[in-house]
Amino acid sequence: MNLMPDSRTTSSGTPADADMAVTADAAIGTLTVDLDAIAANWRKLEKTAVPAECAGVVKANAYGCGAGPVARALAAAGCKTFFVATLGEARAVRAAAPSADLYVLDGLFQNCSDAFAAINCRPVIGDLNELAEWDAFCRRTGWAGGAAIHIDTGMNRLGLALDEAQALIPRIVAGDHGITLVMSHLACAETLHHPLNARQVAAFREIAGQFSGVPASLANSSGIFLGPQYPFDLVRPGAALYGVNPTPEADNPMRPVVELKARIVHIRMVDKGESVGYGATWTARRPTRLAIVAAGYADGYFRAGGSNDGTRGADVVVAGTRCPVAGRISMDLLAVDITDLPSRATVRRGHFVTLIGEGITVDELAHHFGTIGYEVLTSLGDRYNRIYKGGPAGS
Repeated sequence: MNLMPDSRTTSSGTPADADMAVTADAAIGTLTVDLDAIAANWRKLEKTAVPAECAGVVKANAYGCGAGPVARALAAAGCKTFFVATLGEARAVRAAAPSADLYVLDGLFQNCSDAFAAINCRPVIGDLNELAEWDAFCRRTGWAGGAAIHIDTGMNRLGLALDEAQALIPRIVAGDHGITLVMSHLACAETLHHPLNARQVAAFREIAGQFSGVPASLANSSGIFLGPQYPFDLVRPGAALYGVNPTPEADNPMRPVVELKARIVHIRMVDKGESVGYGATWTARRPTRLAIVAAGYADGYFRAGGSNDGTRGADVVVAGTRCPVAGRISMDLLAVDITDLPSRATVRRGHFVTLIGEGITVDELAHHFGTIGYEVLTSLGDRYNRIYKGGPAGS
């Protein structure tokens, strides 16, 4: 039985950043990203949001999936607008999508205006001091690349207060204002009937309506599914592109994107009554066969996914069968109880087990970790060999 990942499904076989490449023989496992699934998810979100434009949020290295390959795949699918968090991220995405509109969500850091202009990207401005600095730069240089205005409607994180945004209306009316987008961000979009959703969409509709001629954007991944009043002119899906469920109260409409496999480094027998792992929290109730796998919390497989004598933890798939984690997750290793594998299953040192995939979703793993799929994806470490499946040539 061959449990090794099939490198033939990759389009390039190389990670997004060659300088950070982990060769297959040195890697603890393989993280496979399905670029065709990402493109399909974007098209589904685009169709759901019609007539709004569908952007792509590729911050945090495209949620751990690789900003360059993902941006190229989305651009090939028809995505024309991208959002990142920082200027550094913007540089990576600009190289992959040279003609796209590109916004930086964290805004304008001090004395960085020329760097934005150098790569033709737009700050998302949520503070009057930022706006003053950006305006001064544009007047001094004649730069007319545009910027977004972020208005806070209830998140209380970034964004102009409603009265501050209202004070900009005369500027909008006067024309030649340099504002290419007005946006806000939903705080509770994943909860279908949360009352804050209705308050935010009402507040944003009122203020955005006064930004005459400026496209408006409110909906994130989950916001796209809240109803027809939420998309406005542009939607900004992020996690849903990567297979995370944007509708947690219903079935996941998105295709899975990530498959994660890790290497077995040792197989051992443990007698009944013996403990396994740090803290001796898990005790064998019978003679137990364990597979020790080379992945741990340093690799994004969180410590909270472990088990103890009273609580079952996460599962992994070994030779096509779900098997439970035994004991605590270590920094670099985890133990899996493979005692109940069918007798025909042959499992040896060097074989691979599946941590995400074969029915184990990112959201299921997040549940065991006590977190959300976003954190699972963005925590996957650099000791995996990242390979890409599908996508345009050269991804």
